[in-house]
Amino acid sequence: MDAILLEATQTTPKVIIDPASNKFEISGESRPENTAKFFAPIVSWFDGYRSVLYFQKNNFGKSKKVSIDFKLEYFNSTSAKFILDIFYQLEKIHKEGYEAEIIWHFDARDTDMKESGEEFSKYVPSLPVSYNEF
Repeated sequence: MDAILLEATQTTPKVIIDPASNKFEISGESRPENTAKFFAPIVSWFDGYRSVLYFQKNNFGKSKKVSIDFKLEYFNSTSAKFILDIFYQLEKIHKEGYEAEIIWHFDARDTDMKESGEEFSKYVPSLPVSYNEF
């Protein structure tokens, strides 16, 4: 699958979805004008990646671990829906027997951001979510 590499703008986060390097990260601020247009390809990508993991596991005996780092400084309410959709995609991957996790990074002074990660994780109880202060 092709990588999704997007540089951050004033309204959109930096996105690294790179299966070749096994690096998955969304960082910065998320308040795009058209949130669905921005996030839909990312959510779809993870949905399609399940078939790649299946291929790896069946042909090589093991698939790569999918670990996505969220390093958001801010996100608006419309972005929250799509962030949760990404959580759901990772939970599907995990439930299908592949290694998957989310690492939620937050500024130690930003309790709201930590609580947001905790709220998202309540919707995906079987998915490992860890928290990392910076």
